Parts: sequence; C-alpha cells; structure tokens
Amino acid sequence: MSGTSHDAIDAVAADIDLRDTTIHVRVAGLLSRPYPGALRRDLIAALPPGATDLATVCRLDTLIGQEFAAAAAAAVDEFFRGAADLVASHGQTVYHWVEEGAVRGSLQIGRPAWIAERTGLPVISDFRSADIAAGGQGAPLVALFDLLWLAGRSGHSVALNIGGIANVTVLGDPPVAFDTGPGNALIDAAVELCTGGRDHVDRDGKLAATGTVDPDLLDTLLDEPYYRATSPKTTGKELFHRGYLERVLWKRALGPSDIVATVTELTARTIADALEPFAPTEVIASGGGTHNPALMKALAARLDTARLRVSDDLGLPSAAKEATAFAVLGFLAAHQLPGNQPACTGARRATILGSLTPGAAGFPSVAPPAAPPRHLTLDG
Repeated sequence: MSGTSHDAIDAVAADIDLRDTTIHVRVAGLLSRPYPGALRRDLIAALPPGATDLATVCRLDTLIGQEFAAAAAAAVDEFFRGAADLVASHGQTVYHWVEEGAVRGSLQIGRPAWIAERTGLPVISDFRSADIAAGGQGAPLVALFDLLWLAGRSGHSVALNIGGIANVTVLGDPPVAFDTGPGNALIDAAVELCTGGRDHVDRDGKLAATGTVDPDLLDTLLDEPYYRATSPKTTGKELFHRGYLERVLWKRALGPSDIVATVTELTARTIADALEPFAPTEVIASGGGTHNPALMKALAARLDTARLRVSDDLGLPSAAKEATAFAVLGFLAAHQLPGNQPACTGARRATILGSLTPGAAGFPSVAPPAAPPRHLTLDG
C-alpha cells in the first residue's frame, strides 16, 4: 500500500492462518520502495486542489499499478522465495468523496492486473467500495484489525495511526473509529511551502523543535468545522492540503520554524482533543508520525494520564502496521469473511471487502471457517 503521504510503496510479507477463532500473523518482512521522482511529482500535481484529466488518471493508474507490481514481486521473492498465495493491494488513494459528512465514493488507483500478471498470484484490491456501498465511510478500515489485535487488554486502549491523515480506533462497547484530522499532511505541506519545495518532511522534527507555536494561527486552524463533526467521520487531502494552509497563512508574517511548530501542535492537539471523551489509559501509535520526536513529545504532553506507546512495543513495527492490516483484510476476503466493523465505519452491515483479480492459477478456492475470528495474535 501507499498512504496519504504519497512517498513510497510499503509491502509486508505475512504468514496468516486462522486457528479456532484466533488469527495468527507472522510478519516475515517489510520493504519500502520510494516512488520514482517524476511519478510522485505527477501524482501530487493531479491531487486536490490541482486539476487533472482522464488521460492523466489513466497514465497514473497504469504506472502506479506497475510500481505496485514490482514491490509485490520483490517482497514475494525476498521473503517467500517466490512462493506466496495471495496479494492484497490497497492501492493509492487519489480522492475520497465526502459530502455533508457522508462518503459518496473513494478512488484508489494502481491497476491490480499488473500485480497479478507480474506475480502470477490472485490479487484482492478496492477494499473501500463495499463498505461505502453499504452506507459506511470506507474508513478507517484498520479498525477491525485493531479490535482483534487489542482485544482483552486491560484499561481503555486506543490504536492511533499517524500517516498523512491521523485515525484512531477506540476499543469499547460499541467500538469507535474515525479520522481525527491531519497527521503529517499539514506538517509536510508547511515544510514544502517554507523550503520552496526543497524538503517534504520535517526530519526528526527539527524545524518544529526550534520554532514557537503561534496562538493566533493555532486558533484559526482549530476553527475548522471538521473537528467538531461527530463520528463516524473521515477526511483526506481533499481538505487538508497545501492550498488549505496557504489560505490560512495569507498575510501572516511568521518564520518557517514557527509555522511548522504550530501545525505540529495542531496535529497533537486535535488527536488529544478527539480522544479526551474516551478517557484512554493507553494510546498505541504507528505510522510515519511516530518518527517525529517533536510531534510525539507534543502528543504525549496533551494526552494527560494516557500512556503513549508505539506498536513496536507490542511486536508490530510501526512502519508495517497499516500494510499488515490490509494483508489481514485480504486474508478475510479470501475466506469469505467480513472485513469491516459497522460500528466503526457506519455501514449498515458487515460485508466482505475487496474485488478479486485472478492470477495465473485462476481464483483461489478457500472454504470459509466455521466461526469468525475474535482475536488476533502476532507470532514471532
């Protein structure tokens, strides 16, 4: 998969099996392949608020599909010596269509036929559409993985992923999951804006660490209506993009480090504010944002009594978390099991997620289990 930072394709190789009602997952390896520079530039230029045409979408769909195919083939060869059963491909999100709080559609590109042809394996892709068709938000789809993985932990646990957009899964009865708002999206946009495009990320949080949060700018950013919307809710770079930040910064005389420090505080503040009503005792974070010390420090300070941890502490590398979750969703689909949690996405019913593209050997034939899974464990 590739997330909303649009920087690289992450491929996880995983052995997955279901014993009784427990899914066992062994992460065999992770590789990350950066997008070629020209392809990344073309992709970002086609995203909102930029304008694009169908010819560009077609080219991107093909070229990204070929890059996904190369990443999948490399992972199969490196970690499974060429012997795997199935590829699950999230694809690259280019548009998440939200109107008045309801999701009307979501488009992920990266044509799966290229993966099936390159690897010879069946591919499950387009995970979000079935949940949306059933009235859901189509996100966060990692929620079911989080609920199975963290089931039975003492206290009140929350899984947090900080990618371009930040999302949370709150364990409870019923469980809750939603996007809190920007994760790295506005931080990256601020760095690009302040460096004239020379840099794309605040490496090690150095800019934020040397800046001062501007209270007026922070208050203006916090006035965004999305933060006051109720869950289930999702968002994306259709809202939180560079143009959004440029409009807010118009006629403000602030130094680069102060701008980055302020949007970093925005991410920490909106995550913490979103979680406050649930009184979590632990927040288990993953995603690229966990590598930003300034963001993690600000978030820890805002979480009050909740302990901030990273998924690595529980045996799951933070860089592998989201791709591992979609590997499990592919496994569930192959076994004819639902992959969404209606309480989290807002769907009317639990449904099997994904569309199947056959490989050289055709469609996989897997019998559904006698009972659905209730737990997930990570095996060493």
